[in-house]
Amino acid sequence: MNEILWPTIDSKHLIVDSKQMLILEKEMFSDGMPQEALMEKAGIQISRWLLKRKPLLKHGITVLIGPGHNGGDGAVIARELFLKGFSVQVWCPFPIKKTLTNNHLNYLTSIGVTKLVEPPDANGKELWIDAVFGNNQTRIVDNKLIKLFNQKFNNKYGKVISIDIPTGLCPDKGEPFLDNAVKADYTLAIGLNKIGLIQDSALPFIGELNHIDVGVPICKLSKVDKKIFKVTYKDLKNIDLPSLPKNSNKFKRGRTLLIAGSEKYPGAAYLALKGAISSGAGFISAVLPELVAKSVWQVAPEIVLKGTMQCNHNGNASLFSVLNTIDLSSYDSLAVGPGIGIDNDDWQKSKDYLMGFEGLLILDADALNRISESKLGSKFFLERKFKTWITPHSKEFLRLFPNIKSDNNVGLALNAAKEFNISVLLKGANSIVADNKKAWQLFGTDSHTARAGLGDLLLGFVAGSSAIDLTFCTNITTDFFAKYVLLHSFAASKCKSGSNASAIGDELSVLMRNSKTRQIS
Repeated sequence: MNEILWPTIDSKHLIVDSKQMLILEKEMFSDGMPQEALMEKAGIQISRWLLKRKPLLKHGITVLIGPGHNGGDGAVIARELFLKGFSVQVWCPFPIKKTLTNNHLNYLTSIGVTKLVEPPDANGKELWIDAVFGNNQTRIVDNKLIKLFNQKFNNKYGKVISIDIPTGLCPDKGEPFLDNAVKADYTLAIGLNKIGLIQDSALPFIGELNHIDVGVPICKLSKVDKKIFKVTYKDLKNIDLPSLPKNSNKFKRGRTLLIAGSEKYPGAAYLALKGAISSGAGFISAVLPELVAKSVWQVAPEIVLKGTMQCNHNGNASLFSVLNTIDLSSYDSLAVGPGIGIDNDDWQKSKDYLMGFEGLLILDADALNRISESKLGSKFFLERKFKTWITPHSKEFLRLFPNIKSDNNVGLALNAAKEFNISVLLKGANSIVADNKKAWQLFGTDSHTARAGLGDLLLGFVAGSSAIDLTFCTNITTDFFAKYVLLHSFAASKCKSGSNASAIGDELSVLMRNSKTRQIS
């Protein structure tokens, strides 16, 4: 099922690379949209954005105009702000090459806008607008220019705004072409969000990211072959998870089994169980190390203990010691990994039970580390014929898929998902969920979710939530996965009683109850 239901396909959500953006623009031009009109629209929309934030403009504006059409956008902005009565000056650090940009620049000087001969003073209080290269950047930029911008940024006497892409930042990788790029207080992405701007590596450079709509037709957006979506907390209003029928009993509200913890890492099991309970799943079972099993009734009496795992001399859990005693077919989802430790011999003996599980298998942490160190390696996913979700952070991902290459994390997740027919959550500051055709890039999420232990909470929450929804949708799609991850992060942002896993788990319980009754706000 490849129909996209969440979020909406529009310019606010769709993410493209630099080549895709250029193709879209060329198609618009070939359909009759004049380049002059698009430049005017971009410049005027940005001017309107700025005029709503007049404190940024009170000390005047310096627009640094580049040689191409990004510079032309900057010239339109300069003109509009000057005509509104603001003090505006421009500086061209490179010779102007595009006729349209040069025409705009000539008009600026004709109406009285000052064109600087020397570089502007980085110690001044005026706003600087970086309209130098934008989406067309492909190579190293003069380091003197970047140092000048960043002197301005670091002095904090006036803000820096980058138009489309900060100068010196690769629009596809989200990394500086050389050692540094312009550090902006705000980046205004024109038309569509560029993939480089959403990467973790870009966060030190982009400041606050804002989208500037220039009216790219929806019919064009729907034809973009690789669908990558930017999702934020605002998209929770349209999350639309299945509602629970009033006559559902515990066995019809999801059945999940968690295998977690060891003598070395008993806390991981408690956190995963907390997450599963927070989901509201009707029937939660667990396989736990004996150390945890003895006390689980005190902290989670609703958990059904299905077995206890033996641990080897290093304190790592043995899955095989209990997997051969459990009927896995009675579960909708099975989550394995948090804190079980590494035991390659045990994995070799137990992997066939997991490979044959016909429900949703969710693998995290040490389950992934066991796979990466096993003889089969990532081919485990090719051998398994049923739905599989994995939740690695970047180092676990690289150990699992050393041969997967891409310019950015979105590409890595998409390529792994496609090659191994799985759904991937690649965790980071801006986590990514991907399957073989689509990706959901979380953005602007709460930093409290980037803490030790909260991944264990997330795994349990995903296991329980998916078990519930599998009772209503026999084949839940990867957008459900993305929704669960976004809900987990949102719970952290809403949690007023602290940022520990227990408090966030309590917030998740309330959030899930509200989401099922359409009360998220």
